Parts: sequence; structure tokens; C-alpha cells
Amino acid sequence: MKPITSVTTNWQRAIKWPLVAALLYALSGCTSMGYYWQSVSGHVQMMRAAKPVDDWLADTQTLPALKDKLALSQRLRRFSVTELHLPDNPSYTRYADLQRSAVVWNVVAAPAYSLTLNTWCFPVAGCVGYRGYFDQAQAQAEGDRLRDQGLEVSVYGVPAYSTLGWMNWAGGDPLLSTFIKQPEGELARLIFHELSHQVLYVSGDTMFNESFATAVERLGSQRWLATHADQAARDQYALYDSRRQAIKALASQTRAELKQIYQRDEDAIKNPSTATSDRMAKEKAQAMLQLSQRYAVLKESWGGYTGYDGWMARANNASLGAQAAYDELVPGFEALFAREGGDWQRFFAAVRKLSELSRDQRRIALGSSAEKSTPLANHSLNNHNQTSTNNPQVAFVAGQN
Repeated sequence: MKPITSVTTNWQRAIKWPLVAALLYALSGCTSMGYYWQSVSGHVQMMRAAKPVDDWLADTQTLPALKDKLALSQRLRRFSVTELHLPDNPSYTRYADLQRSAVVWNVVAAPAYSLTLNTWCFPVAGCVGYRGYFDQAQAQAEGDRLRDQGLEVSVYGVPAYSTLGWMNWAGGDPLLSTFIKQPEGELARLIFHELSHQVLYVSGDTMFNESFATAVERLGSQRWLATHADQAARDQYALYDSRRQAIKALASQTRAELKQIYQRDEDAIKNPSTATSDRMAKEKAQAMLQLSQRYAVLKESWGGYTGYDGWMARANNASLGAQAAYDELVPGFEALFAREGGDWQRFFAAVRKLSELSRDQRRIALGSSAEKSTPLANHSLNNHNQTSTNNPQVAFVAGQN
């Protein structure tokens, strides 16, 4: 990756930040001045807190552990360009210490008898199934408002988000204290995921975008671990990822069971009666109970590891629906990567062609790709399961942005 230099004068900054505000307004499509202001001010504060990684490395006050992670991040950044053909730009060459646990808090919501997420529509991002807040209290307040409407709600912290390359002129997306301490494989996974959103983003199709980014993170981190990491890092990633995949399998099974309940009683949902409502409520409660019971068995097999306890305790239609966006189409993307011979540039070109199709056509094409999975694709998945890892706190959001 070419070195990035930046000389910004005070008058340039004076021009830049009003432009940032205007751009964020366009990106967020805020429905109220309050939401508009928190989006703008939150992002601007984050950008102002960021300074070049080289400055942090040269600072004698920077802790050695942080220096090690920052140095690793720059090796990952170079790898992302030279080996994965991800964008070569200023993103992830600066670092900001936010002194909080998440950069934003997302709010997702779904009806009591549906896994379809409530959506908010924005000019650039299109219609997405979440709404982000830089202030946790505001996110919780929005969650409470949606609960009062009878929706099931999940509010969760996000370690990173992408500005889709729109902010590279202002320094790009920075590394953040909310994820820099991640183990090596997890840090690789997150950086590759977020950068993939700058390769391609289809307005209004969250599942396509996030599944693509998840496929890139998995394939990219697998390659990094195989060629650049030591055995300890590979073993750590393998442990994290085995847990992550097991949780995703449990969630997928429960989603399938809930879908069956909801689809079977679709007419009853539209025209509810006391009897049908009671039956659906009991069947739904049974499905969620089975999820808890399966998790208890899984947790015991982990020796009592508690990293997913919080997510499981709050699992509902909203959180299950949100998690699906990151996983549903991943097998299709991974199979497509295999069909393109593991060539990143050919893979990205093929994905761009898919992006030109309608949403339904994209789903069909990716389903076909998964069904036509070659031995290389299966090998990729098997190796990933053996050599991966994940932080449970970001299991469903990394890159997740």
C-alpha cells in the first residue's frame, strides 16, 4: 500500500467539516433535526479524535500493547490491498480513542410474529433494517418508542461502521478503540469486512451487502492466518470461530422454526382471533425455549464459556432477523469465489455483475452458486472452521457496520 500523506490547513478544516455535515445529512436522510444533529456531531467528533497511526507509534505515551495492535493493523491494511485487492485509500491509517465500548448503537425492530425487520429509508444507503445512534441513551429511547408500538426490539453496540468510501477525502474511516484490542484474526476479519463495503454497496439490499462483506472477511482472514499468522493466532481464531458458527447454526435453526410458525398462520396474523393468537404465542414460546435449551447444551460443551449469554438472553425476532442479514447469502458468495478460481479481482467483477440484477435475481443466482459449490469452496469453508476465531461481542455486527 502506498504511503498516505496529508497536509491540512486550518482554513481547509473550516471548509471540510461543513461539507462533512452536508454529506452525512445526505447519507443519513435524517427524519428529524435531532437525529440529523446527533449523526453529524457524533461522526465529526470521531473524525477529529483520529490522528495518523504513525503519530501514535512515535508517541512515547502510547502503551506498547496498543503500538503492537496499530502496527499489526497497518500490516493487515497492506495485505488487504496487495493480496485481497481491497481499496487502497486513507481508511484505517488513523486511530481514535473513543473511550467508550461502541462507536454507535443500532436499533432493530420486528413485529411480534415476523422476522422481517422494520426499515428506515435513506438517500444513499437506501432502506435498511437498522437505525444508528452515537448516544446509547438515545438508542434506548428509540427502542422504547418502538416497543410501545408493539414491536420486538434489539439495541446493540457496534464496534465499527463504514462510510462507503465517501469520507476518504477527509481521512477515511479510522481504526477505533472499540475494536483495536481484538485478537489478530478478529482484527483482520473486521478490517476486511469494512473495506469490502467500499468495493461494492447496493442501495437498499442489506442482506446482499452484509453477506458479501462477511464472505470477504472469512475468505480474507483465512488467507491472512494461513500465510502470515503464527500457530497461536490460528488456534485462537479457530476457537472463537467454532463458537461463532455454532451460535449461528442455533440461530438459523430457530429462524427456520419461527418462519414455519409465522408463514403457516400468515392469514391469522392479518386477521387475528384469540384462539389463533394464543396458539401462535405458545408455538413461538416453545421455539424460543428450545433455543435456550440447545444453547445450554452447547455452553456445557464449551466448558461454561459465557460470551454469548447476553445475546441469547435477549434473543427475539429483531435480533434473529438482524443476524440473518450477515449470513444468509454467504455460502453463495463463497461458492462464487471458488468458481472464479479464488481470484479476487474476478470475484469482485462477478459480484458487480450480480449487483446489476434485481433483488430476486440476485437471491436466485447466489442460491445456484451455493448449490454448484466446487471442492475448492468446500475446502475454504472447512479450513475456515478449523482456523478461525471471533469475539462474541461483535459476532453479529462486525464490519458489521
